[in-house]
Amino acid sequence: MEEEKIPILEGIEVFSENCPQQILPPWGNLSDQDLEEEDENHLDNRSEISDKTIHETGEEIYYLEETNEEILSKRILELSRSNKVRSALSLYKSMVFSSLRPNAHACNSLLSCLLRNGRLDDALKVFEFMQSSDIITGHTYSLILKAVASVYSSDAALWMFEEAERDEKTKKYMDTIVYNTMIAIFGKTNDWIHAERMWRSLQDNGHVGTVVTYRLLICLFVRCGQNELALDAYHEMIQNGLTPGDDAMQAIIGACAREGKWDMALNVFQSMLDSEVKPSLITCNALVNSLGKAGKVEIAFKVYGLMKSLDYTPDAYTWNALIGALNRANRHADALRLFESVRKEHKSVLNLHIYNTCLMSCQRLGLWDRAMKLLWEMEVSGFPVSVTSYNLVIGACEVARKPKVALQVYEHMVQQKQSPDIFTLLSLIRGCIWGSLWDEVEEILKSEPNGSLYNAAIQGMCLRSKTDLARKLYMKMHQIGLKPDGKTRALMLQNLPKG
Repeated sequence: MEEEKIPILEGIEVFSENCPQQILPPWGNLSDQDLEEEDENHLDNRSEISDKTIHETGEEIYYLEETNEEILSKRILELSRSNKVRSALSLYKSMVFSSLRPNAHACNSLLSCLLRNGRLDDALKVFEFMQSSDIITGHTYSLILKAVASVYSSDAALWMFEEAERDEKTKKYMDTIVYNTMIAIFGKTNDWIHAERMWRSLQDNGHVGTVVTYRLLICLFVRCGQNELALDAYHEMIQNGLTPGDDAMQAIIGACAREGKWDMALNVFQSMLDSEVKPSLITCNALVNSLGKAGKVEIAFKVYGLMKSLDYTPDAYTWNALIGALNRANRHADALRLFESVRKEHKSVLNLHIYNTCLMSCQRLGLWDRAMKLLWEMEVSGFPVSVTSYNLVIGACEVARKPKVALQVYEHMVQQKQSPDIFTLLSLIRGCIWGSLWDEVEEILKSEPNGSLYNAAIQGMCLRSKTDLARKLYMKMHQIGLKPDGKTRALMLQNLPKG
């Protein structure tokens, strides 16, 4: 769409964008050298943008028959809102040349128009005029800071913000909206450290956060794993009488779940339902998992029932959380029954985590044969069976006093090119001791001379009254430079001959 034309009076000198002018800094003394020290890459980008702006702009200064500042300001506002950037900028320049001053509303609208069209250099010149004319507002700073952060970096925006905050003339414009802008800038790069500093600075300067402030902070802190900070921001928000939005509440439920604050998570969840806000499936899963870890099985299943009423289909995370909840409540048989139900009705959701959770149930109950079948299913289904899975099966054999079967699982594990860890070997040693497989114990110790393994073997032999074997291992332990723990030393003091 062709932009509107403003009549030109012949003979009037026209300003050109090619006239030597200082494009930066927008305020303060941000020199090229300062930017170079901050980031040479950003300086290169700035040069490209400046050249492009200089060569592609052709705004001129026109003679103005109308001299009413409010009428002309309204015209700039209309042109800017219509995205007629050249006409709006020409009218603005003509007003300035004629010693007329556009109002703040018109200049802010022009700034938005220029920034929408990628003309940061022109926007910075308008910003300088607004600053010198004392018609600047907090909204002006927000617009410029976002643009500078986008084109250069968040560090450049922070430098400019701090310059303005140090100046008593401009500090009064650093309102909550400007702080929100800076928090949002840092949020885009997950820079929670600077975001927290902005939050503290906002408080120190007597400002009160808005719903937007706390939403930005809570979501950023949770995203960066800073759950305690997220909870602090949430509590402050409630103390200030503000009502959190659904994204903030869902983020807080996630933070509570990670911090073990199931009661708070449940209260926030109830608040969402009371406000007729539909929690997401992820939020429901986080709450179920939190309740399960706290042993609140009945409440966890109530939330599960609510999920179905919200038309959500339980996924792998849901089932794993519920099976895990039954395990933590020592309801291992119920956990296995739930697994069988899921396998029949929702087999497609089964994954490695669900299988491992069920293997944990088998281990606790000593169901070594059931554990072996599950392990075989995992391998046949192509799951990447980990050391953890093999350890759980070996642990089930240990509980069931099936050391020979445990050794077979161990050998199969090695054939599958899975390296045993300390938990694998400890379980094997305990099982072999109770099965009186003393040679196998010595073989394991030879393959992995480790203090924890020797301590477990010596203590087990003492409990089985194999004091001669225990003394032999104790002496060997000292010979190879391993240190016995307190329990091992106490048992040896009881069994070693005097002198």
